[in-house]
Amino acid sequence: MLFLPLLISLSSLPTIYASPPTCKPTSFPLPQHTCSYPPEPYIVLPTAGKGLGVFARHDLPPGTIILRETPILTIHPPPFKKGTGYPMPAISSAVRTEFSKLPPSSQTDILHLHHHAFPGEFDKGDGWTDVLGYIFRTNAYNTGTDIGLFPRIARINHSCQPNAAYVWNERERKRVVYASRAIRAGEEISDSYIPLLIPREERKKRLERYGFQCSCEACLLRGKKGRESDERRVEISTIFKELEAYNTTISSSQTVNKEEEKKAIDAAKRSLRLLSLLEKEQLADYYARAYKAVAVTHARVRDWETASVWANKGFERRVMEDAGSAWTVEMAELTGRFIEEWKRSMGAGTV
Repeated sequence: MLFLPLLISLSSLPTIYASPPTCKPTSFPLPQHTCSYPPEPYIVLPTAGKGLGVFARHDLPPGTIILRETPILTIHPPPFKKGTGYPMPAISSAVRTEFSKLPPSSQTDILHLHHHAFPGEFDKGDGWTDVLGYIFRTNAYNTGTDIGLFPRIARINHSCQPNAAYVWNERERKRVVYASRAIRAGEEISDSYIPLLIPREERKKRLERYGFQCSCEACLLRGKKGRESDERRVEISTIFKELEAYNTTISSSQTVNKEEEKKAIDAAKRSLRLLSLLEKEQLADYYARAYKAVAVTHARVRDWETASVWANKGFERRVMEDAGSAWTVEMAELTGRFIEEWKRSMGAGTV
């Protein structure tokens, strides 16, 4: 039986570039230009019902880095108030202070971003009339302990079945957007503004703060198909909670009774159910988390081959996000550990 190749070092992993080495013709009708360096893998174009959107210039395989962006402006958030969020007057004041320090070109980039205010908010008086506060609330992302504004990333529209994901890289102080699944040339690039493991009506409610209703395929489902999609998402959330509470210490030598063994087998089956549901809902954002659950539950039933395969898949997904993150290191360690257990169980010695 063949074993998985042992892990290569993180430092030797190749970067997946988002473009070929030179500009090449494409069948998708995009503005023509010539360059001697890789162009941006995306272009911003008008899109029906959404204003502007970000589209792939060429095919983007999973893991392709679409863009890395440093925040143009950051603030340290005021105290969060449960039920109402961050107070708008404090947000507006902090944003206005940082905005005043920017050059005119950067200020223009910010002022061109979409914003949404609820009816009556501008009438609340001092601190509620500055449009900068609403632009920030509509477009900002967490950046470690601060909140930042990213004008280029802000052009990426939301989908409840996104084809891209993002991560904050603390070492680089940049937000990184990458393809979470294959994206075709000309396809709109989308990410998610909200948690996705909730029913459509709850997602709709969460998106009200952005001033739009999602029109992705999942949100357009009605009747039985819509209910089934909602049920799958709720079940995914439930299984994640169950498995992550269950998956604690893993040991090849631990003694288990029949009841514990049955629970372990059931958990392994549930993890495969989790993968199936995620694939049906096209929620690639959650694959890395699910791959770890599959690996760990199968390790608990001493199915080291399956555990090794899925731990390695989880490692690959984490590398897509950030090759140097603690999550990536964790999956590398699990993969190596499970491979050693697999070899030991087969009496293979060393490869």
